[in-house]
Amino acid sequence: MILHNEIQEFNHKNRAAHEFHFQHLAELLRQKGIDIQSIIDKIKAFQIAIPSWALGTGGTRFGRFPGGGEPRSLEEKIEDVGLLNQLNRSSNSISLHIPWDIPRDPAALKGLLQTHGLTIDSVNSNTFQDQPDQPLSYKFGSLCHTEAAVRRQAIDHNIACIEHGKALDAKVLTVWLADGSNFPGQQHFRRAWQRTADSLASIYQAMPDDWTMLIEYKPYEPHFYSMVIPDWGTSFSFCQHLGKNAQVLVDLGHHLPNTNIEQIVARLLHFGRLGGFHFNGSMYGDDDLTTGSIKPYQFFLIFNELVDAMSDPTVTNPPLAWMIDASHNTKDPLEDLLQSVQNILSTYAKALLVDRTLLGAYQENNDSLAAEELLRDIFATDTRALVAEAARQSGGAMEPIAVYRGLSIREKLIEKRGRKSVATGL
Repeated sequence: MILHNEIQEFNHKNRAAHEFHFQHLAELLRQKGIDIQSIIDKIKAFQIAIPSWALGTGGTRFGRFPGGGEPRSLEEKIEDVGLLNQLNRSSNSISLHIPWDIPRDPAALKGLLQTHGLTIDSVNSNTFQDQPDQPLSYKFGSLCHTEAAVRRQAIDHNIACIEHGKALDAKVLTVWLADGSNFPGQQHFRRAWQRTADSLASIYQAMPDDWTMLIEYKPYEPHFYSMVIPDWGTSFSFCQHLGKNAQVLVDLGHHLPNTNIEQIVARLLHFGRLGGFHFNGSMYGDDDLTTGSIKPYQFFLIFNELVDAMSDPTVTNPPLAWMIDASHNTKDPLEDLLQSVQNILSTYAKALLVDRTLLGAYQENNDSLAAEELLRDIFATDTRALVAEAARQSGGAMEPIAVYRGLSIREKLIEKRGRKSVATGL
């Protein structure tokens, strides 16, 4: 749908403006002794997985307003992610949600993935809703359910997810557990933890040795009195119970207001238990808004902790899995994903610019003001030109959304798939 020369034509039209901004920023950074190309190379290497369920229009419990041209199959979802990666060169993998996107023909899908230069990042299980052909209900829980047969059904589903992932060369299983309770006294908290631990252990034992289990947490919703895994500490406790291949997954929208997420990130990195991130933004709850749209300074502080640990040879945390997990209620999903990736990359670039030696000296000398001013100065730096240059060097678009709109991609998708097409799983 997009030809390489079309992207280059857009880049050429905007080259003079880009060079003006880039050279100005480059000179400022050179004066600080920063190796510009090393920063650009790190941006180029940073890849963010796109979830199969984010390629359609999101909604609320009350309604959904599709914009047309949505992917009607897993194959079309792969095509859409390939399109995104053509534009930004930073989205080279896709995350699958089972059973919304069961791979019916793995061999053909692997060929399609290869054509688009993509891989499968992870497989995500779904025990938060009943499926039409499901014999037993998850109304009162899945992995924590009081009835062994329901737990066995949920375990088998997760093991099936692993098998689907193996067929597509994935190596990560993500478990988000919606289990919880709505009323005081409804659930025995300690027994629910133990039943969940035993269920997760059965799934963990079915994983290949080179796989990772990511365990996500969420303080509330869909249940409003208690969640079985409400916080990072509970997720961490399950990981400790299971073994070294179990890691905590942080979703930026899965925190109560004013939670110090950057401290949570630092703790998990210190313990070697941070497995990955689901990027989004949150205003009141798990709103899944565009990444970086609500609390950009906190987002920068989170990345500051990530980069600090990633550059520290004493930290033994494994490489992280990065993914966007957002709902685009009124935006074109592909535009929102492009926007989120740009926000992530520009924030990552800022964190790479922090003088860690100087910041460490301020911290050791308890110079609160100097440490804060150092971070504020970097946060105020506009790094978009670095991201654009990284895309240009990688063969992508310096302004991905402008190219997407300029080439009328959504209109072409509507023409191809229809105005009433609805993404599978939504």
